[in-house]
Amino acid sequence: MINLILLGLPGAGKGTASERIVDKYHIAHISTGDMFREAMANETPVGLEAKSYIDKGNLVPDEVTAKLVEERLQQPDTEKGFILDGFPRTTVQAELLEGITKRLNKPLTNVIAIDVDEDVLIKRLSARYMCKNCGATYNKISNPTKVEGTCDRCGGHEFYQREDDKPEVVKNRLEVNEKMNTPLRDFYEKKGILATVDGEQKPEEVFAAIDKILSKD
Repeated sequence: MINLILLGLPGAGKGTASERIVDKYHIAHISTGDMFREAMANETPVGLEAKSYIDKGNLVPDEVTAKLVEERLQQPDTEKGFILDGFPRTTVQAELLEGITKRLNKPLTNVIAIDVDEDVLIKRLSARYMCKNCGATYNKISNPTKVEGTCDRCGGHEFYQREDDKPEVVKNRLEVNEKMNTPLRDFYEKKGILATVDGEQKPEEVFAAIDKILSKD
């Protein structure tokens, strides 16, 4: 069984790695965003509780998010294991998760941090641009248009960059995330279950490094 958390800053490649892990190990990929949407749509008691905060524009308290995670981890698709995406974000949430995994007898087996230098992340994240006409998204480094200056989807020639993809905004975003990530890494390092991989390699090499860690257990 693999019960896993992937840590890493935005742009580190957690999404791509998660997809490959799910494909190989057939474990549940649990995203807190999806969980909230599902619980609210199904009007579960915890979903309605979360909705009452969201409707008022308030942050959902950690205890409510934790209840939602506990509810989700009891579903049958988690029997072979799970990857948690978006939770925990703080050491308080990590402690709540520890309580949940003990109660459900589903302890974390791995916490893997994907390390990428901040300058590389700024380049990756600020390389994104969009077609003004149809909204198709491209990346100068990893996913450029097939013909330079022409949208693959609609043939348009006008592109723009979103405000939050501009280098100075990206840098700020990374700093905020770094402040959240560091205490979490320390928390799991003290528990002896943190492993790190180099996220500056090609995606298939990043996955191979993660796979090596997971297949050891």
